[in-house]
Order: sequence, then C-alpha cells, then structure tokens
Amino acid sequence: MPNPARLRAAALTATALVLTSVLAGCGDDSEDEDLSAQKLSWEDCPAPSEAEGGGDAPSPLPNGDKWQCATMKAPLDWDEPKGDTIKLALIRAKASGDASRRIGSLVFNFGGPGGSGVTTLPAFGKDFATLRTRYDLVSFDPRGVGRSVPVECQNDLQLDAYFQQDATPDDTAERAKLLDNTREFNAACEKNSERMLPHVRTTDAARDLDLMRKVLGDDKLHYFGISYGTELGGVYAHLFPKNVGRAVFDAVVDPTQNPEQGSLGQAKGFQRALDNFAEDCTSRTEWCPIGDSAEDVKSRIAELLADLDSKPIPGFYPRELTQTPAANGILQALYSQDLWKYLTEGLEQAYGGDGRILMALSDAMNGRNENGEYSNLTAANVSINCADEKPRYTADYVERKLPEFRAASPLFGDFMAWSMLTCTDWAVAGAADHPDVSAPGSAPILVVGNTGDPATPYEGARKMAAALGKGVGVELTYRGQGHGAYRSKNKCVQDAVNGYLLDGKVPAAGTVCS
Repeated sequence: MPNPARLRAAALTATALVLTSVLAGCGDDSEDEDLSAQKLSWEDCPAPSEAEGGGDAPSPLPNGDKWQCATMKAPLDWDEPKGDTIKLALIRAKASGDASRRIGSLVFNFGGPGGSGVTTLPAFGKDFATLRTRYDLVSFDPRGVGRSVPVECQNDLQLDAYFQQDATPDDTAERAKLLDNTREFNAACEKNSERMLPHVRTTDAARDLDLMRKVLGDDKLHYFGISYGTELGGVYAHLFPKNVGRAVFDAVVDPTQNPEQGSLGQAKGFQRALDNFAEDCTSRTEWCPIGDSAEDVKSRIAELLADLDSKPIPGFYPRELTQTPAANGILQALYSQDLWKYLTEGLEQAYGGDGRILMALSDAMNGRNENGEYSNLTAANVSINCADEKPRYTADYVERKLPEFRAASPLFGDFMAWSMLTCTDWAVAGAADHPDVSAPGSAPILVVGNTGDPATPYEGARKMAAALGKGVGVELTYRGQGHGAYRSKNKCVQDAVNGYLLDGKVPAAGTVCS
C-alpha cells in the first residue's frame, strides 16, 4: 500500500464532508508555439471531476466574487518543449483590495503529492483572505493530478479491495500477497497511464510553475507551499533561484532524507502525535472514554488493531473495517488537532463493534467519497513519489528494518516499514535519492516548522532552511499540534507570514511562536 503518511495534507479537505455524512488528455502538437505567450481564458469553475474528488462547483467568495478556472498548456516532456502539450487546470480568486496595491499572483500547492489545488484552494480560501487583499490567489492541479491529465491505475472496486488488504504481513503467505497486490496496482498504472508516468516528476512540476509565472504575468514567483508543496517549492528555487519572489514553506518536508529515512521519521512523528492525543484525552477534567491513562489509551488502540487483523468489524456495508483502514483512519485523524474528537468517537464506537467513523477517516485519507468513487489522489501520489525516488526496497530488506521501525513507533512502525515496497517493479526509474533544493541567489524563503507535526516532523524545517542555503532559508518555529502552522490561526505565525508576503518584512531567523 502507499505510505498513508506520504499522502500528507491532500486528504484533509475531504474529511469533514465525509464525516458529516456519517455523523449526521494529452493535447495537440505545440509545433513552434511560444507557450509563455499564451493567454488564459478565465471562466466560472465547473464542478470538480471524478479525478478531483467530485462534488459541487465552488461557492462564491464572501464578497460575492466567483472563483475562476482556466487551463494552461505545458509541454508533455520538458526535454522536448516543442513537442506534444498537456493541459493543466488552474483556479484563482482575484485580489480583493485596491488594484494599485496588488503585488501579483500568489501560487499555492497544498501537498500530497497528488492533491488537487483546484478543489483545495476554495475549501481553504477564507483562511487566506488577508493575503487576497494584495494577491490573486492561484492554485492548480499538478500534472498527473485531478483535471491535469490524471494518472489512472485501478478502478473503484479494485481500490476498495486494495485498501482493505493486510499491509503488515505476519508470515510468508501474507508477504507474498502484499507483493502481488503492489505489483498488480503498479501494473495497472503502467497499463492505463504509460505515457504520463515518465513526466510527473517534481522537477517537471517545477518547470510548469515557472511557465505559470510567465503566463500569469509575474516577474517573480510568489509562492505558498504546504507539506509536499514545500518540496516542490524547494526544487523550484533550486532550478530558478533568480525567479523566486516572496515564498513561504509551511509543514516542511526534510529534503535531505531518502524514502526510508522519511518513512522512519514519519513513524516517529505519528507516534509523537499519538502520545500527545492520548495525553490530551486523559488529562482533561472530564472522563476520557477510551482509556484511563495515556498508556491505557495506546494499549487499547494496539489491541484493537491486533484484533482487527483476524476479526474485522462492520464498516460501511458491505465493507468491513480491517486492520489497515483502521490504522489509516487513526493516522488521518492525527494530522489535525481538530480531528481528535472524531478519533475519540471513532475509537469508542470501534470498541463497541462499529467501524464507520474510522472507515470514514480512512476513506478521506484515500480520496474515496461517500458514493464509493475515488479521486486519483493515490494513483498520482504513488506515480509522483516513484518517479522522484530512486531507491527500490525488497521485502527482505524491510524485514531486516522492522525492529528499527518498531522502536520508532510500536503502533505504526510496521505500516511505515512495509509501505517502502510501494515502488516495487515500478515502470519508471526514480530520479534521485532525495531532492536538490540548494538555491544560492534566491530571495529569502520563510520556512515554518511545527513542533507537533506528525507527517512532516519539525526537524525537517531546519534541514530545509540549511539546504536552501545561507541567507535564503529563514526558519520560524511554531510550538503547536497538527500538520502545518499558518492555518492553526496562531497570531504570531500569521503575523510573520502575512508581514513577509504582504510587506516584504522578513522575520528574524529563529523566531519562535507558541
């Protein structure tokens, strides 16, 4: 199975919608066309496609303005920029303030990889209203994602089975089955999307960003990257340091780690988040319904997952809650402190034999809506990661590493370790052990790390700031919980980010917000 933690922020948008229901092509030959001179045709946004997750067209902005959508042509293969083109989906909200004070466009990538920016920006738009006073807010579906020539792998019924599988094999037969399932998924990606798979690397998306900057009419790229979006931003800064404008990286990926180190770091990060969740529940003055102490909470969760390995409980008929989706649901809830109440309720119900809330959280993680339709989140996530990451791990190697992963996280270690098999027999060779983000000559980039972030552990922010280079990476620390800092609404963080993006005021390196 793909590493659920590496889906990062992309699934969070859908979570509230799913829980509410529970609780209540490749194009023309470009010939000699100058793609940087193309004019975008902005129109009212359509309803999201199935690959974007479905649903309704975005609601108007608070002042009544409508979200606008357009498509931008980009080369299919950046090594052949005059060859075939693809169409990338964009969305924007025009700046709300005085036109004379408009800075330009602020381009967002919310993570994944594989998340649709076209659907996520409207969902979070109100959180960036202050930034909209001087910027057009812009986001996009990166190549291979959503409406931008989506990578396709398995169909909905196949994905239901894929996400029910036993992702932590206990014997030789279960290990062989996991490898077979992984190969079947990856073969389906090759069969259905062979043409796109070599062209969805982060370096390709970074080149798309620079084309987007030109087409939007900006001399510099002003950028807000969240989660995987920080990796994309770092790669952009490396490739185009002189084109970086005001940029913020929030929920920062450690660019120095290979996939194994990244998975191990996330095992530690999610264990730390689980510890915090358990402590929070049991330290309240009222009764904690899922345990008498923090250790009791974690012990009961471990017992639940162990039981579900052989004795599933009802979920959404006809699906049962097995061990893997239960763990996915727990991981999803640990992304945000706002979801801890749902995790508490979901665990309480699961102990009583009702797996629906944990399954709803897992579905949100995997991009499945209440109608049983999957976005292409997982297909794109696997395709981008496997195109980016050079290492290919074997089952024997994973087994040798299990003790180290279990020491990092007794609950999640096995899941994170076995997820390293995701790229087994992938059709395209991976590009590198880790991304290069060194960006000498770039404008300052504000790098915001959250001490309680499970998916992109805090230590990555310091590594990113250092890798960007002296005078480029400016680190800011937020002592909080959850994935990311700006949307926590912490005033200190927001003042620092807004001050830089709106007024060009770079906060002092090492600033701490709590």
